[in-house]
Amino acid sequence: MDLAYIPSPSTGVIHLGPIPLRGYAFCIIIGVFVAVWLGNRRWIARGGKPGTVADIAVWAVPFGLVGGRLYHVITDYQLYFGAGRNWVDAFKIWEGGLGIWGAIALGAVGAWIGCRLRGIPLPAWADALAPGIALAQACGRWGNWFNQELYGRATELPWAVEISAGPNRDAGTYHPTFLYESLWCIGVALLVLWADRRFTLGHGRAFALYVAAYCVGRGWIEYMRVDEAHHILGVRLNVWTSIVVFVLAVVYLVLSAKLRPGRESVVEPDTSGGKDGDDAAPADADATAEAADAEKPEPAEAKTPVLTKDAPAKAEAEATEPGKR
Repeated sequence: MDLAYIPSPSTGVIHLGPIPLRGYAFCIIIGVFVAVWLGNRRWIARGGKPGTVADIAVWAVPFGLVGGRLYHVITDYQLYFGAGRNWVDAFKIWEGGLGIWGAIALGAVGAWIGCRLRGIPLPAWADALAPGIALAQACGRWGNWFNQELYGRATELPWAVEISAGPNRDAGTYHPTFLYESLWCIGVALLVLWADRRFTLGHGRAFALYVAAYCVGRGWIEYMRVDEAHHILGVRLNVWTSIVVFVLAVVYLVLSAKLRPGRESVVEPDTSGGKDGDDAAPADADATAEAADAEKPEPAEAKTPVLTKDAPAKAEAEATEPGKR
């Protein structure tokens, strides 16, 4: 009896003439658009300006891609620098291999640069992006389906993914860990959206919640994977990374809530007037001062006697008149 399963694409690339269209790249691009779209809506709702999220993403996304690739190459260096390997393959990002830990770390550096240029606090921007990043990961994981990679142990469950024979893999049906992580990330995004509305998270706490929740799911999903990986004390490296990052995220959540409760009242300074706005203030002040001066009553002129040549004689005559002594 044939078992039900999720079929895998026969190829991860479609050629449009000489131009290759890769499923892995499409999933990453769709994820970026989803993250920017949702992040922009949340940023505006917090009092930010339209387009700011996209402007900063121009810095964050390239840094994130480089960081994700670096993490993958460093932690799986044997795939590119081992015996019989070609180091040039380390640059073939379209074949898969992006480490979320490196993507978030170096992407944060790019976002920090973009925020500094706009005079925006990085934690506020990260809070707005948090659920969108989770959804971007949910989209990006389907790129692993196109490349038939990052699957789990063999299984006969009806939702198993079919994997064809290829380099370093045997044909069969396996746990679709890419699907598990995609669904988990959708759940993380919904959790952050709910908690942010319920508890008014600010100062980076929505982002910290996303990180902590993702790490919980990544820990148990990582245990199911059968791809080659480094181990420390018998535990996969990414499991240790999930534990450490989870602890750091929870510590930040607790300390931030005590030190900086509530949410930022202003997330983006109003610089629409620029220099002209600064110059307009003194002009308005001068106009106000002039109006105030115009309303002031003019001081009464002091009446002083006018002395003439006949004044002394007139005064003497008045003094000698009867009744005027």
